[in-house]
Amino acid sequence: MASPAFVPAGPLLLGGRPRRALVGGVATVPVGGHGRLGGSRGAARGQRPRGRGAAGPARLPPTAEASPSAAPSAAAASAGAGPSCDEEDVCTLPVPPMGVASPDEVATAGGATLPGHPRFLSPADGVGGTRPNIVDVLRSRGLVDAVTGEGDTLRDAAREPLTVYVGFDPTADSLHLGNLLGILTLAWFARAGHKPVALVGGATGRVGDPSGRSSERPLLDSAAIQRNLDGIAANIRQVLDGGATASAGEGEPVTVLNNHDWLGGISFLDFLRDVGKHTRVSGMLAKDSVRTRLASDDGMSFTEFTYQLLQAYDFTYLSDPPHNVRVQAGGSDQWGNITAGTELTRKLRGGRVVHGLVFPLLTRSDGKKVGKSDAGGATWLTASKLSPYEFYQHLVRVPDADVVGFLRSMTFLPLEEVDAIAAAAAAPGAVPNGAQRRLAEEVTRLVHGEAGVAAALAATAVAAPGRTGAGADTLTADALEAIAADVPGSVLTRADVVGRTVVDVMAAAGIQSSKGEARRLIKNGGGYINNVKVPAVDAVVSADDIIDGRLLLLGAGKKNKMLVRVEP
Repeated sequence: MASPAFVPAGPLLLGGRPRRALVGGVATVPVGGHGRLGGSRGAARGQRPRGRGAAGPARLPPTAEASPSAAPSAAAASAGAGPSCDEEDVCTLPVPPMGVASPDEVATAGGATLPGHPRFLSPADGVGGTRPNIVDVLRSRGLVDAVTGEGDTLRDAAREPLTVYVGFDPTADSLHLGNLLGILTLAWFARAGHKPVALVGGATGRVGDPSGRSSERPLLDSAAIQRNLDGIAANIRQVLDGGATASAGEGEPVTVLNNHDWLGGISFLDFLRDVGKHTRVSGMLAKDSVRTRLASDDGMSFTEFTYQLLQAYDFTYLSDPPHNVRVQAGGSDQWGNITAGTELTRKLRGGRVVHGLVFPLLTRSDGKKVGKSDAGGATWLTASKLSPYEFYQHLVRVPDADVVGFLRSMTFLPLEEVDAIAAAAAAPGAVPNGAQRRLAEEVTRLVHGEAGVAAALAATAVAAPGRTGAGADTLTADALEAIAADVPGSVLTRADVVGRTVVDVMAAAGIQSSKGEARRLIKNGGGYINNVKVPAVDAVVSADDIIDGRLLLLGAGKKNKMLVRVEP
């Protein structure tokens, strides 16, 4: 009888999505549910690997010759740690809790070999033999969807320092929450001892990437592209230099490059001769991004069709000295562009091996991608487009079904702590939105720093229903300005406010429809100024009540608030 195949007990969730967890009868966690990617013809053509996103753990038939390491040890079986098998020889292997294990535990956990198992991060299998391997780390955070190369080629290469890049095209003057995964992937590489490079597309932004698009991007003029380049470069530095690596006290600073510096000087004829000659149209047509667009009503322009050649050449150029890049990472929609780069580099550089890694796009449980077209507005990373308070609130509103996956992929919290947060959120009597608040605080800190978190929490305290009393002593103009878009507003002159009764001001501002209603509200204990209960119906507003000489917060009950702007 063939050796039994093993699967973990229950779906193994990485970033909130089940993954296939078996290859060739050996209990492993292959990247994105795939075994051999880069060596297949489909991968070389840029077609996305098949079978990802299964609804549960794979149940494969027994292999004819399974690895001996797949069989549970007698000691493990006798201790109750080994797998149990059904009549079809499909066995259930207990999945250990998330954590860091010793090399011996990695080799023998649960009675089976688990190379790269995301629940085990060997502290001595990465750079210098002192850090976890970056591929294992990214798998554990749900940040690996597929890699190029046979088997563990990239994982083996990552035992030595590598230079990795992620590209960002200037489609807007700010990056958004969906782009944050690319920045954090660079940060994880830096923390694991590798060198991060962020590439902004000064040249490719003039063409427009068709990946994931149902129609062609509008072309931007040079001034708009430069403005966008400046904005996204600032976003990258604010995250990587401000918190994602600097706060960890480790990792090299990010290098930001612009591909216009090398693509801008190449003539069309030279590019066709030196790059186009080594690229087959059949391979370009086989890319998922191309096939999808060609099947659409709008089709694809020649300009968009050639985009993959530009991105491919970026990889080849960056693999040369002085940059010596060996890895390109990106969202899963970049698989075709990245594999075009690995293939072009091999052809132009005498067989040089470079690697590609793609992470899942940031999506919600309903399948919708987090991006610029969100129904509630894009979650921009630039404070002038979305204040730290508004950024925080976007994350607080993440659905329960998504919050744990987001904690894994978008924060640096230890996975044991993520598990504890998830358990606390699921426990009877749990505080509502506790996990969301922790997510919002951690991600806001990464993007806007400690000052941004403080501003967001202060504004949240002002706007939250029921926050009264001591809040009067902590209200600031900045906190009130942060909530201005979320509460009704009114404008009154200083003469209409200072020295007038609260009853008069409430009626004039419109938070109460009449002075009679305002009196009844205050008499019943429901009137507030700056989150402090109004003590009597004849209470008067003083100059000291006007925050920063221009703002006043009125409250009718604990939920209804109004921000009054006081003008001279």
